[in-house]
Amino acid sequence: MELLHGSPADMTGRSDREIRTYALLDSLGVAFDRTDHPDQPATSMEVCAEVDAILQVHICKNLFLCNRQKTNFYLLIMPGDKPFKTKELSGQMGISRLSFGEEAFMKKFLDLHPGSVSVLGLMNDKEHRVTLVIDEDVLKEEMFGCHPCENTSSIRFLTKDLTDVILPALGIEPVIVRLCGY
Repeated sequence: MELLHGSPADMTGRSDREIRTYALLDSLGVAFDRTDHPDQPATSMEVCAEVDAILQVHICKNLFLCNRQKTNFYLLIMPGDKPFKTKELSGQMGISRLSFGEEAFMKKFLDLHPGSVSVLGLMNDKEHRVTLVIDEDVLKEEMFGCHPCENTSSIRFLTKDLTDVILPALGIEPVIVRLCGY
C-alpha cells in the first residue's frame, strides 16, 4: 500500500459506486489522498491499522442502524476506537430501541454492502431516508478517513470539507451526538 493523491487515472476494475464517489469529490473540488488495498479489504483491525498509518488518519467506525419498526434509518459515524453502546445513542436520539440495519436496506438506500459503509454512500440516498449521526469527537479531527464506498480503498480529506462542502452539497444536516462509550 502507498499514499496516492486524488482519483485513480485508470478506473479499470473499480466498481461503479467507487467511480461515482471519486466523481463526486472531484466535482466538488475536494482534495483527497487515497491508498488502494485490493488484496487486503479493510475487514480486520490489522488491515485498518495499516491503512491508518499510511493515510495518517483514523478511519471512522460507520454503523448502519434502524429503529425497531424498521422505518427510520441512521448512519452513525464515530471514532473507530470508541466502544458503541446502543443504549447510549438511543437515549440521546430519543429512540426506544436501535439495532443494526439489514443489508437489504443498506443496499436499497445507500448502495453499499457490509464492510464498505461510508458517509459518502449518502450520495445515493436521494430521498434522504437515512439520517446522518456524527459523534462530536469525529469533528475535532483535522482529517477525515473513510472508504470510497468500497473497502478495497481508503481515502482521507479535510474534516472541514466534509462539513462545509460535501454534506451541504448532498443536502444533509447531520445530528451531532456526544458518545462516551460506557
